[in-house]
Amino acid sequence: MKFKGQTAIITGAASGIGQATAIQLAEQGAQVILVDLQPCADTIAQLKELANEPTYLEVLGDIREKTFVQSVVDQTIEQFNDIHILVNNAGTCGRVGLDELTEEIWDRDLDTNVKAAYLFIQAVVYPHMKEKQYGRIVNISSVSGINGGVISNMDGLTSGRSGPAYAASKGAMIALSNWVAKELGQYGITSNCVAPGATETGLTTGMKYDLSGQVIKRIGTPQDIAEAVSYLASPNTGYTTGHTLKVDGGVHIG
Repeated sequence: MKFKGQTAIITGAASGIGQATAIQLAEQGAQVILVDLQPCADTIAQLKELANEPTYLEVLGDIREKTFVQSVVDQTIEQFNDIHILVNNAGTCGRVGLDELTEEIWDRDLDTNVKAAYLFIQAVVYPHMKEKQYGRIVNISSVSGINGGVISNMDGLTSGRSGPAYAASKGAMIALSNWVAKELGQYGITSNCVAPGATETGLTTGMKYDLSGQVIKRIGTPQDIAEAVSYLASPNTGYTTGHTLKVDGGVHIG
């Protein structure tokens, strides 16, 4: 129960990595705030099955909107009085090439994947984490933000590689995390990234990956990523910041 008495905001908590992270932190005692555009009914049902009956709060809305982000923070403080952990997980992924990329797809991926993270970090850190001299910020990036996209395909498509907007947004997430780490370390706040490889989520449904160059011959699960988030969110990782933890089956060394 290493998170007992701590409060965690998790974006994209209705499914996939966000859902697995919420359950993982709740199992270890955290009060979890489930943030998503869609209802988190399945996540809530699984939380209710846990033996320790965790406390949760569901807040639905568009994380790209500053007023909504502030309302999430306000409701969290009103109900739980503090914020210890922020997990910026929610994301979108366009899979068109540069020749077909539209401003709409670019803006959607950059706003959802990076702008929302900046809005949450700003709203959570000042004054809450800074005032308490404690905080754990974990941002979900991707190996696409490091290597430009994992090669994949889908029936009917020549390539299903994540598009340039997604790669740019996930690379920006790493840079943002490092900047925040340098800025906020003096206040006892850490800022780290998890960079998943191919993982079984809604964003990869129907995708086929060539695992021949990967050390571990399977794609990841949301639980694999949640374990990494749990480590970086732990109160025991106060000396780890500005780090990007690759959870990719060893594809980066394949």
